[in-house]
Amino acid sequence: MTLALAAQAVIYQLRQRLGQPYDRWDASHFARQLFTGLDGDVRVSGDTILVTYYNAPHAEKLRAAYERLEAKLAAEGLSNRLPWLYNFKLDFCFK
Repeated sequence: MTLALAAQAVIYQLRQRLGQPYDRWDASHFARQLFTGLDGDVRVSGDTILVTYYNAPHAEKLRAAYERLEAKLAAEGLSNRLPWLYNFKLDFCFK
C-alpha cells in the first residue's frame, strides 16, 4: 500500500510538471500516452543511480523537469540522497 501511495504522489507531481494536457488526463489515458512504449535502462555510476529513457514522448518537458536532478533538489534545499536506497543519488537522462 505504501508503494501505491508513493506511485500516486510521483505521478501526480509528474502530471503537474508536464502541464496541459497531461494534468487533465485520467490515469489510463496518461499511462497509454506517456508510459506505453518507454524503453530505458538503469545504471550505477559512482554514488548515483542513472535512469536513461530512450524515445520518451515529449522528452523536452521531461528533460527540463528531471535531468540534473541533483542540482534542482539542492536549489530547493532538499537532500539529493535516497536513504531508503542505500543513500544513492538519483538522476535521469532522456535520449
